[in-house]
Amino acid sequence: MADKKLVEAITSMDEDFAKWYTDVVKKAELIDYSNVKGCMVIKPAGYAIWELMQRALDDMFKATGVENVYLPMFIPESLLQKEKDHVEGFAPEVAWVTHGGLTPLAERMCIRPTSETLFCDFYAGDIHSYRDLPRLYNQWCSVVRWEKETRPFLRSREFLWQEGHTAHATAEEAAGRTELMLNVYADFAEQFLAIPVIKGRKTEKEKFAGANATYSIEAMMHDGKALQAGTSHDFGDGFARAFGIQYTDKDNTLKYVHQTSWGLSTRMIGAIIMVHGDDSGLVLPPKVAPVQVMIIPIRQQAEGVLDKALELKETLKNFRVKIDSSDKSPGWKFSEQEMRGIPLRVEIGPKDIEAGKCIICRRDTREKIECNLDEIEQKIATLLDNIQKDMFDKAAAHLHGNTYAARSKAEFINLFNEKTGFVKAMWCGERACEETIKEEMSVTSRNIPNEQEHLADTCVYCNLPAKSMVCWGKSY
Repeated sequence: MADKKLVEAITSMDEDFAKWYTDVVKKAELIDYSNVKGCMVIKPAGYAIWELMQRALDDMFKATGVENVYLPMFIPESLLQKEKDHVEGFAPEVAWVTHGGLTPLAERMCIRPTSETLFCDFYAGDIHSYRDLPRLYNQWCSVVRWEKETRPFLRSREFLWQEGHTAHATAEEAAGRTELMLNVYADFAEQFLAIPVIKGRKTEKEKFAGANATYSIEAMMHDGKALQAGTSHDFGDGFARAFGIQYTDKDNTLKYVHQTSWGLSTRMIGAIIMVHGDDSGLVLPPKVAPVQVMIIPIRQQAEGVLDKALELKETLKNFRVKIDSSDKSPGWKFSEQEMRGIPLRVEIGPKDIEAGKCIICRRDTREKIECNLDEIEQKIATLLDNIQKDMFDKAAAHLHGNTYAARSKAEFINLFNEKTGFVKAMWCGERACEETIKEEMSVTSRNIPNEQEHLADTCVYCNLPAKSMVCWGKSY
């Protein structure tokens, strides 16, 4: 009865996807709610996922020459005001500090919603010569954005992320870095999180405030909605001119630097949940699973069972492995292992020990595999690799199977009325048309995919000559 109750605690994803999501993050103990409105407590199970993501990304950044730094969390108002478009873009979400202790501040300060202005102020005093370039910096930190509606991981008033900020001698170098970091994000999402993405450029309407161009990776969740999974921005020399970031070039002339910025946050934990999860809870890709293997002793009170479980744990020490030796029933332990998304469980009992075998169960497919104990290390390694690949392939099939092409306005409207997912369609490039689509259909441009297709000569909505194919969808 208890085992059944644990699973019943999760709403079916087909019945209410939003409630299912909330149930999973709570029951799997990834987060807890806080008395600070709009903010969450990330519990050990959730933070451990972030640590593994952080470790992998940090290595990928450093392989491209990036170094980590840390800048203050406070931004004086005068500094924020230096880049007009940037300020207007973030103004509604800024949290302000007005007092230091009991004393009103002479100038109020905001808690960073992002750190472009601080990096620019720093670079203005740090960069002098072409020899100082490029500057390839990143910081791991939290930021604050005063969101009206919040949801665990997807949207909270304070969240964890990394933000890269680079400065270059030329526009070409900055453009190259922008593209490079977008590709790093795409590789990370696909290789570590098993999430396929669409790479592309944001429209002028959807680009980052103050940027020349913004590029994104877009992922499709189980319910067909989009999640912006990472962004990379090319600032050109706009911020440099606003903040006076100049360097003396080889020809002894003063020039402005060209900058980039790029970020990925804890919302990607939400993406993992919504791409891979099922009605029993989490399904974690092995590469970011804090526990890859859970050993569950059957009839553990029997002589030799716990000793054999400990022996197996030692054999599997190259993996992230635990033993559940609690006094709960095996059925409860199985449900809990599934709820937490642990990729593999190993069942071992007296009969198994006698036969020199164990049972390995995959979380993603629930397939049970009999394995000789002397072959378990290699078998676990193979299965974890297979799970990682199979999870990506399943998510890719879902993305492709729920992405449609519309060649007329009627088809465009019908697809969004009848299907869930992405719709590729030609677009005129006019902001007014994009705003009309959003207003009338409640869908947004996700990006202009790097991989373009010519679906028609005219815009799907207004019939003007088409400039590019856009991926449209409803989003989180």
